[in-house]
Amino acid sequence: MGSAGMTSRLIAVIAFAALATGCSRTAETPAADDAAASSPPAAPAAEADQPRGDVPPATAPPGSLPPRLRQDPAALARLDGYGDLRLGMDAAQARAAWGGALRGDAAADGGCYLLRPQWADDARRFGFMFEGDRLVRYQTNEPKEVAPGGGRVGMTVAEVRALYPDGLAEQPHKYIPGALSLRHADAQSQSALVFDIDANGKVTNWRVGVAPQVDYVEGCG
Repeated sequence: MGSAGMTSRLIAVIAFAALATGCSRTAETPAADDAAASSPPAAPAAEADQPRGDVPPATAPPGSLPPRLRQDPAALARLDGYGDLRLGMDAAQARAAWGGALRGDAAADGGCYLLRPQWADDARRFGFMFEGDRLVRYQTNEPKEVAPGGGRVGMTVAEVRALYPDGLAEQPHKYIPGALSLRHADAQSQSALVFDIDANGKVTNWRVGVAPQVDYVEGCG
C-alpha cells in the first residue's frame, strides 16, 4: 500500500475517534443536569444562621435566683438614703430631690419632725425623719417597700436572717413582750437598718438611718 493510502487511512481513524469522544460528552451532559436538578437549593448563608420569627429572652425558672436578685427592680431603698435623697441632706435639699410635695411641718426649734409623701396617710406608713434640719432616717410599715438587701414587712425572722447572713444584732423590744428588733449596721455608710419583729415572729416595720435616731423606738414622740 502506498504512502498516500496510509495517510488517508490515518486521517479516517483520527476523525472517527474525535466523533466518538464528542458523542460520549454529549451523552454525559443530561445526567449531570439531572443530578443538579434533583439537589435541594442551598439556603442563603445569612438566613441559615438566623432564627425565624421573634425569640423571647431567656428566663430562669421561678425560685432559681438567690434572694438578693429577686428584689423588686423598682426598689429605691439604700443604706445611704432613698431614691435621690441622701442621709445628711437638709430639708430644702431633700424636698428638691424628692421632686414632689411632702406633707408635714418642720420643727421651729430644729427638733425632730417627720415629712411624708402625698400617698402616705401617716408617717408610720412611710416617713422621712429630720433632726437638726438634717435627714437622719426613713421608715415604713408598707409591705410593698423593699429594704436594702431584700427585707420586707411580713417576713419571718428566719427569712430576714437568711437575707442578712453577715450578722444581725438582736435585742428585745423596748415595749412589747416577746417582740424584738434586728439591727444590721453598715460601716461604709455609717448607718443601720433596723427591723421590728412582733411577738409572732413577723416583721412589722423597718427603718434606715444614722445613730442615734435610727434607734428611736418612739419615732419623734
